[in-house]
Amino acid sequence: MDPKTAVLNYQYGERAKSELILASKLITGLTGFSDIEKAGGKKMVLLMLEGIRSEIEFARESTQHASFSKAIDALNTTISMVDGGNFDEAVPKVAEAISAATTVAQESWEALAEHGLL
Repeated sequence: MDPKTAVLNYQYGERAKSELILASKLITGLTGFSDIEKAGGKKMVLLMLEGIRSEIEFARESTQHASFSKAIDALNTTISMVDGGNFDEAVPKVAEAISAATTVAQESWEALAEHGLL
């Protein structure tokens, strides 16, 4: 992987990972909400998840890295689960997306190190 691609992949991977970790915490938080609070909280979490998906789609188109596709697939399932109120089942799916984004960042980190940039 050339240095320019590695830097782009690293930036996109780390950003996706951070946003997905936050999303996971928010989904977990929904389980403690009252029924009235859950409706509004769920809508906000869904908006956030859709925004994250859009950013990861941009990363995939910019870099063509296959792991971003895996993250999007896991995130699509997460969105469906949250929409259906299956918050406990959604968290492991977000973890899959986090893992995919971490793969991108780790591969990029290693490439940057091989080029002597770290």
